[in-house]
Amino acid sequence: MAGAIFATPSAAGRLRSRRDMVVPALIFLVLVLVPAFAAATAQKFLIDLTARIMIFAVAAVALDLVVGYGGMISFGHAAFIGLGAYAVGILSAEGVGDALIALPVAILAATLFAWITGIVCLGTKGAYFIMITLAFGQMIYFVATSLAPYGGDNGLTIDARDTVAGLPLFKSDTNFYYVILLSLLATYAFCRALVASRFGRVLRGAKDNASRMATIGFDVRRYQLVGYVISGGLTGLSGFLLANSTEFVSPAYMSWQRSGELIVMIILGGIGTLDGAIIGAAAYLVAEEWLSTLTENWQVIFGPVLVLIVLFARGGLIGLCVRFWRRRGAFS
Repeated sequence: MAGAIFATPSAAGRLRSRRDMVVPALIFLVLVLVPAFAAATAQKFLIDLTARIMIFAVAAVALDLVVGYGGMISFGHAAFIGLGAYAVGILSAEGVGDALIALPVAILAATLFAWITGIVCLGTKGAYFIMITLAFGQMIYFVATSLAPYGGDNGLTIDARDTVAGLPLFKSDTNFYYVILLSLLATYAFCRALVASRFGRVLRGAKDNASRMATIGFDVRRYQLVGYVISGGLTGLSGFLLANSTEFVSPAYMSWQRSGELIVMIILGGIGTLDGAIIGAAAYLVAEEWLSTLTENWQVIFGPVLVLIVLFARGGLIGLCVRFWRRRGAFS
């Protein structure tokens, strides 16, 4: 009996360890091979679609850090995408088109906004936190629509992608694809290391029981603020990549609908699993691409599917995959 009790956690630990290695390895292997497959099959659109998936996966991973591990449900995270994108667009309009300047500015703008708003937002909890993040997101959305010199409601076209120290490294779609891939890999690796660190353990502990963590001496609000600021900065990176990918910025990038889509992505993939955030982004955007060819009102089809996943697939798509592999003995 005692042996069985102690064997079960060990087996579960081995299962999780294998999953933690296998799933991301498969994800990034597929992403690395996409350009070669697209070239072999003459389907260039695959590069564009996968690049878009990875850009939003960066934002989804960053959001999952605060939602899945910190318990802070932000409904205004698209504001950070918009800030990163507008940093690129405004600098380009002013004649500054180098990534060595635009990237730090994009991340800094998003980080600063996250810090200022986070101080206010973390004074609330639950539904109030959700609503105040939504309010800040809408505030920055309406600021963007009022920027008449930079396109206002119509958005702003960027003449060309940023250079890197004067070199047109982003000009080639394939080169830029691998820049996006490296950005996603770096974001994923950083967030995974952060979650496994002492900081991440405190963040997760605060999600489960903030009062207990405060009682044993941790400044819970400070840890949550740092997590929120880091998430905002990483989402700003997503905005930088999106602006360079589309060569266009728009207030629509920071609308509440976009924030809702990010939430859907992490729910679809599996909240609290960084791998799931990537899978959820891919599933959502592929479904959007496919269903929109069938009907203009594709959300009518997608909505019930999402409800079924939430009701019957605990842990999202990644949870389904793990249970399937467990039954097949893949991780036994």
